[in-house]
Amino acid sequence: MAATEKDQEAIEVAKTLDNIPWCEDYEKMISGMLYNSLAPELVESRFKARRFMHQFNNYFPEDATPDSLTAYREGLLRKQLGRVGTEPFIEPPFSIDYGCNTIIGDRFYSNFNLVILDCGLVKIGHRVMFGPYVSIFAATHEVEVQSRRDYIEYAGSVVIGDDCWIGGNVTIMPGVTIGKGCTIGAGSVVTRSIPDFSVAIGSPAKVVKKVAPVEDLPGSF
Repeated sequence: MAATEKDQEAIEVAKTLDNIPWCEDYEKMISGMLYNSLAPELVESRFKARRFMHQFNNYFPEDATPDSLTAYREGLLRKQLGRVGTEPFIEPPFSIDYGCNTIIGDRFYSNFNLVILDCGLVKIGHRVMFGPYVSIFAATHEVEVQSRRDYIEYAGSVVIGDDCWIGGNVTIMPGVTIGKGCTIGAGSVVTRSIPDFSVAIGSPAKVVKKVAPVEDLPGSF
């Protein structure tokens, strides 16, 4: 269910990010309220994201080296995403709704075909690894038909803690928090939050075991 008032904490976080399309509907969007997805500022921001995707996913000159291509892609990430830590590595293709609402910690790795529909804030911690075809769906709709006819949507934030491993073909739904040190088994659909240091599998994902906790490292997410 959509929120009925603005989330001031989310708005304050957004003020620390880059590339934000500030407008009334943007504030509603990241607050989980109903908003108009055709607000001009949002349309332009999504258009900018598609330009980024084309560049990120298709640039591969004949004289490229592993180092030069990695540096080029990292530069694009820093220009498009809200905040990016050290040593990010995302295998193309990579798809986003906005990018500006996505925060990535240090040493993030994603295999091929990552999709982040970041209408809500998406926060990914340090030392997180994704398998191929991971999808983060922070965007959603009402089940009543008329609002969809009117281009009305809403969103929920997604948080993934430090030191997580998200298996291939995992789908993470709006409003979910995955605690630090978690493993999500391949093919799972995460519809509810997962506590720290858990292994969860299935659709919907359920905790099947716990793992030994480790101490936080300096600069933890």
